[in-house]
Amino acid sequence: MRVAILLMLIASVNSFGSDIRYPVHEIPVELKENMYAVIREKNVRHTIKSRNSYLTHYREVITILNPGGKDYATIKIHYDKMTSIKSIRAIVYNAMGQEVKKLKQNEIEDSSTFDGFSLFNDNRVKTVTLTQPTFPFTIEYEYELVNNFLYSFPTYFLYIDDEVSAERQTYSIVYPVNNKPRYRVFKAPDPVIVPLGSGQEELKWEFINTIPAKFEYASPYLTELVPSVWVAPNEFEYGGFEGNMSTWQNFGLWQLKLNESRDLLPEATRQRIRELTRDTKSVEEKTRIVYSYLQNKTRYVSIQEGLGGLQPFPATLVDEVGYGDCKALSNYTVALLREVGVKGYYAKIRAGENEPPMVLDFPSHQTNHIIVVVPNAKDTLWLECTSQTNPFGYLGSFTGDRHALMVTEQGGTIIKTPTYSGVQNRQIRSGIVVLDKAGNGQASVKTHFTGLQFENGNLDIMVDAGLDEQKKWIQATTKIPNFDIQTFSVSAIKNKIPEATVSCTYTLNRYAQVSGKRIFLTPNLMNRSTFVPPVVEQRKTPVVRRLAYIDVDSIHFKVPADLYPEFLPEPIRIETPFGIYESVIRFDQDGLLYVRKVEMRKGVFPASSYNQFIDFYKSINKADNLKLVFLSKT
Repeated sequence: MRVAILLMLIASVNSFGSDIRYPVHEIPVELKENMYAVIREKNVRHTIKSRNSYLTHYREVITILNPGGKDYATIKIHYDKMTSIKSIRAIVYNAMGQEVKKLKQNEIEDSSTFDGFSLFNDNRVKTVTLTQPTFPFTIEYEYELVNNFLYSFPTYFLYIDDEVSAERQTYSIVYPVNNKPRYRVFKAPDPVIVPLGSGQEELKWEFINTIPAKFEYASPYLTELVPSVWVAPNEFEYGGFEGNMSTWQNFGLWQLKLNESRDLLPEATRQRIRELTRDTKSVEEKTRIVYSYLQNKTRYVSIQEGLGGLQPFPATLVDEVGYGDCKALSNYTVALLREVGVKGYYAKIRAGENEPPMVLDFPSHQTNHIIVVVPNAKDTLWLECTSQTNPFGYLGSFTGDRHALMVTEQGGTIIKTPTYSGVQNRQIRSGIVVLDKAGNGQASVKTHFTGLQFENGNLDIMVDAGLDEQKKWIQATTKIPNFDIQTFSVSAIKNKIPEATVSCTYTLNRYAQVSGKRIFLTPNLMNRSTFVPPVVEQRKTPVVRRLAYIDVDSIHFKVPADLYPEFLPEPIRIETPFGIYESVIRFDQDGLLYVRKVEMRKGVFPASSYNQFIDFYKSINKADNLKLVFLSKT
């Protein structure tokens, strides 16, 4: 019987013969270790057809080893009016390499990429789901795109997931020799140049047996770690607009061409904005009035349609409808400023709190947002035009501390947005807590936030919210074990370095723990650190801290007269390259005073300092959670 079964299995395998493809056992052991997927083959080829079009051919074979990699069984292919999908095919193989499924066209889901806030959006996505019930399995898929522009190519990263290895990858660009694109490599070899005849060449990169380096906490950006290939055209055309991006200056001239004649304003608006600024002479005050006018008149909507992704809507349209995207609102603002004799500039920037910096030595499309820049002697003014509530001149974490491409009449020029220092990013808290013998208390606390700490927990949004929303915010962000809010207020001063003050009174329920004649009290009322960076055996990358700030807490506890501390700890001071921690506790006839100060520094520190980085946080946690013991004299 066993012989018969064995013969049947052999016959079954042999029946596939040459149809066996990508069996899992052929993957090198070292590529499977600690991975949830392995790319068997990946081929990306872009073929430049003309100044305004190129084709993309994408083929990938990926083995999904376990449920951790199941997301790779869903393939999403995006397209719009400028990009069309020529073909899609996919096949699924089991662990032995036998074909178990071939994609049917009616299994491809086609949907809009509507994001819930874009007013106009012609972006769409085709989705293919090839998940199998049994692991491991392999997916082979292939598609072709027709791109009706020659403006940008996606950056090719050797990996973007540190748990997916790759056996073989190739990336290539086919081009006419008279329109050779530029390229930049980072931690990758230069390409092989392959003559193809008929006036064409190919830039080709090949990568074999890639095992990704593990991503580490507080490390540099992906663009500064992972081998990558960047490609961009020199001469190009987008939506009928020809340009050259071989230099930032030329790139800016192209954007200037897109914006041309889109800054006209209705006569009534011109008269109105001139009237509002009639008695104002300084550039800053005129700009402040224009910004206030913009915020009161317009609102932001996302527009992702056709050239809407790169070209602003006319200022007359924004004036009429009262809304626009970042491009339209910034263009409108520049037009309003010009009307009152202030020169403002349209600036392209990479926005987002954790977005990587622009690569300055490779002019190319690297931005996703527009702001306005107003030179003002030594005090440049910066305007975020999409917010109805943003403080005048404040960029914050969204666009602060990075480079941007400012579009001038002479072309593009790289500028740097403001960096917010630790002295500017402060959280200063003072409080009085009256405790009774049962451990309950009444607390009055005032916290003052400045700079980037104005954004803590979306406080910058809450300062303009209703009372119910503000109360919910306080409940969610107050780090006290048990409390009830009695009264509260939230106020803000919207300067270039914004400020907010949150004042609250609380009832503290069982804040101190009572045990016989002893009362156990944690003097750090509401700023206790618990975070510890993850342990890494052999740190490979530098330690990067991107935010500098200062926190100061001064809490005065008034305790019953017959209570006294069993001991008072010595003042604590911990100084490291990453920052300084200080705390001191004093007791006198007025009660207990607890003062805590943390000054965190911004910077790049050597990988060898990572254990010291961990120890710094552990020391802070220990100090923050220190308990005092009070004894009763009676």
